[in-house]
Amino acid sequence: MTDDPTAGPQVPQPDPELKRLDFLVGEWSMRGHMVGSDEENIIGKASFEWLPGGFFLRQRVQLDFAGFVQIDSEELIGYNPETNAFSSRVYSNMSPEPLPYEWDVQDGSMTISVSHGPMDATFNGQLSEDGHRFSGGWRPNPGADEMVNVPYDIEGTRLG
Repeated sequence: MTDDPTAGPQVPQPDPELKRLDFLVGEWSMRGHMVGSDEENIIGKASFEWLPGGFFLRQRVQLDFAGFVQIDSEELIGYNPETNAFSSRVYSNMSPEPLPYEWDVQDGSMTISVSHGPMDATFNGQLSEDGHRFSGGWRPNPGADEMVNVPYDIEGTRLG
């Protein structure tokens, strides 16, 4: 509390660590392939934008996954100061419940992981020096079902 009767309510501010995600803001073209295949058969787009207030980054993804399935999802990413990581929930046409993901972004590298029910995989990727591309791969974690956690490589290229 303040002793100043003219002071308004204190509005919370986003954690400065969220600025580590700024490089993602914008539209991205996505292209990739399943491990063991040279055919570029994972194609789509992703967009990132800050929600009002700046506490959460929204990601929207549309991917044609090798002609087997069209993936549409929305993800809200926030910062957890207790774990020094970015926690998120993914709402997708592939799951009846939101899936919990955790992000780590540091010095041009990106790690994203999910471990929930049969979903058990990790993405390891790198951002290009100019910030206009990232590339990496999703791999099942040890002991995870590869039929559910299909290993694939993907690259994002900033549009515009």
